[in-house]
Parts: sequence; C-alpha cells; structure tokens
Amino acid sequence: MLLAIDVGNTNTVFAVFDGNEMRGQWRAATDAQRTADEHAVWFGQLMARQSLKLEDIGHVVLSTVVPQCLSALKLLCKQYCGCTPLVVGDLDVDLGIAVNVAQPAEVGADRLVNAVGAHNQYEGPLIIIDFGTATTFDAINADGSYEGGLIAPGINLSLESLHQAAAQLPRIAVRRPEKVIAKSTVPAMQSGIYWGYIGLIEGIVQRMKAEYGGNMKVVATGGLAPLYSDGTIVIDAIDPDLTIRGLQKIFERNRRDES
Repeated sequence: MLLAIDVGNTNTVFAVFDGNEMRGQWRAATDAQRTADEHAVWFGQLMARQSLKLEDIGHVVLSTVVPQCLSALKLLCKQYCGCTPLVVGDLDVDLGIAVNVAQPAEVGADRLVNAVGAHNQYEGPLIIIDFGTATTFDAINADGSYEGGLIAPGINLSLESLHQAAAQLPRIAVRRPEKVIAKSTVPAMQSGIYWGYIGLIEGIVQRMKAEYGGNMKVVATGGLAPLYSDGTIVIDAIDPDLTIRGLQKIFERNRRDES
C-alpha cells in the first residue's frame, strides 16, 4: 500500500491508498517536535480502526512546507514501514509538469502537488485556490505547466491577527453572515472576514483570467473551501483531496522499487 503525507504549516494529512482506492485519511496538527515514535503511536492506532497496520505500507510519498518535520517522518518510514519515502522537491523526483517561474525551488511543494493533482483531474487552464494557513491562488496552463500565482494571508491567520492587535475584538468562528452591514461587533467581524475574502477571491480570479487572456476553471481546496464557495459563483469545483491525489500521481510517475 501507499502512504501519502502532506505536511502543511498548520495540519499534516496522512492517507493510505490500496491501488487507486483511498482506504483512510487522517489529520493531525503539524508539530516539528514530534518524533518518529510519536507519529507511529497515534498513526498506528488510527490505522487499526480501519483494519490497517504500519507494516502494510510498502511505499511512501510526502511533501512538506515545514522542513523541520522531514527528519522524523523519514525515520518513521524507515523504522516502521521499511521504506525510503519519495520526497517532493528532491532533485530526482519528476513532477511531470513545467514550472515556469524565475525561481522554481521557491515554489511551495504543496502548490506544485496541487498543480499535478488538478491537471490530472480537470481540463485546463485552471486557477487553484487553496484555503490553508495562507490563501494561495495558482495558475495552471492547459498543458499542466505551473505559471505562477499569489499568496494572501490565510483566513484564520487574519482573524487571529485582528484579535491580537485589537484589545476589544474577540476570537470568532468563521461563518457566512446573512447581511453585509452588521449591527454589532461580532457580526461586523464575521461580515468583514467572510465578505471581505469573497471580494478578494472574486477580484483576484477576475484579474487572473484577464491577465491570462482566456477562461480558466477555478478549483478550490482546503478546509474553508465549501464555506466560501457557497458565497460566490466564481468557484467551479471543490476538491478536498486535491493535494493527496496529487501526491499519489507523483508517486505513480516516479514509482520504483525501494528497500
């Protein structure tokens, strides 16, 4: 079986594939201090609930935007799965797409993995919106090539900054308000964070399409994608497994026997 690991700034996702079937997917808070043994304990227990065990894993593919996590995860693969992981970003890993930016090494691994996953699933050209710790917008050409994008502050990050910087503003949950014009503080914050980001999404998508010079399908991923898709017509598809499926495709392209 294949284990795909996507390490983000906030969460780490583990998914197990048996062929093309996803047997299970689990999420944990990203913690650079977590050891290989700690990973094995909690992950092994979760796998057992799906009648799986670490010894079932024959191959691992992973991407990370937190380099400090890489060593423990590599050790997890070696000690508990008996394999060496395929790491997106290593020089010998073929993504199967061109990266048409000035400094390809500076592009986050998650954004390139998303490009691979989206190109394999949807007809291009594409705009990928990823609602993560940061909100990213990426342009993918019809041939799958990565053409660049932009990075905006993440929604939860913006909320936390607002709370910390203003003494009288509380922490709030993200929700869609019924009205834009609010009558009290909490609804005003909810309206600003929701409709403000809807305006950002719609404005950036419009400008990206105009700059590209043609129509582009918009695919959204990340935990808040369904909530924000509900407030705009510019998002054409929601794909919560985009990154994990991208990792699977990269593994298939680079598959090799490992010991």
